[in-house]
Amino acid sequence: MPPRKQAEATSDQRRTYQIGNQVLEARPLTVGLYVVATPIGNLGDITLRGLETLAAADLVACEDTRVTRKLFERYGLTAPLTPYHDHNAATARPGILRRLAAGRAVALVCDAGTPLVSDPGYKLVRAAQAEGHPVIAIPGASAVLAALTVAGLPTDRFFFAGFLPNRPSARDDRIAEFATLRATVVLFEAGSRMAATLALLAQRLGPRAAVVCRELTKLHEDVRRGTLDELAGHWARDGEIRGEFVTVIAPAEAAVPQDEDVDNMLRHALVGASLKEAVAAVAAATGQPRRHVYQRALALKNDAP
Repeated sequence: MPPRKQAEATSDQRRTYQIGNQVLEARPLTVGLYVVATPIGNLGDITLRGLETLAAADLVACEDTRVTRKLFERYGLTAPLTPYHDHNAATARPGILRRLAAGRAVALVCDAGTPLVSDPGYKLVRAAQAEGHPVIAIPGASAVLAALTVAGLPTDRFFFAGFLPNRPSARDDRIAEFATLRATVVLFEAGSRMAATLALLAQRLGPRAAVVCRELTKLHEDVRRGTLDELAGHWARDGEIRGEFVTVIAPAEAAVPQDEDVDNMLRHALVGASLKEAVAAVAAATGQPRRHVYQRALALKNDAP
């Protein structure tokens, strides 16, 4: 189905929002689903575009209306709210899609941060796109990016692992998935499980550098650095468990291949490939200097019967 036209605004009704003592009028929105990032703690972190979008929306779908209403009260927003969360998404989604089909602008928010990160929003986005409705991102705060910003760990590659599963076997499987990744890992966790989770991570990953961020952007923000075993020890003794937690873990170090491993790879590569091609392939795969791999290849040829 082709995308619906966005030429006309959804409503002629005057919509306003308030910043301090200044009342501003929001420009009308065109038809579509607007995915709006909201603050992860400090209500001052909402963007100007986010405020204007929420003011002009015909409907705002949110995880918890009580949480979103605090933001609305702060900025004088009056758009109607409707709950959309894990427990009602399947039944609430058709109603939201009907609003879009009727030519309305619907905003999607989560309790904190950017929707679709550890919430059911992606199903609504996918359904809206399938019906040809425009989906517009209104970017802003993200706990993942905020934690990476202050962690002081490599950010060129990172892996967001979300919340670890509750079942022990599933938790082990999830940790095994990212244990060898050469990328910084970002985890969410509940305060009540921090001590047990850090102990398990230390056991599985060893004394790897990590950072625990608590209550990011809020009054009692706390960032604690150390190795996983050091952090696990702290939370086992007297670590604070109140608040929202994001844990950032350093990438796995690349294992240095032993000569025996290089030789085995060369034996396989030399079957059906020239010496030059085999050396190039193994050097690229292992990160070993080409000269060293070439010397190993010559030794193999000389030792061959």
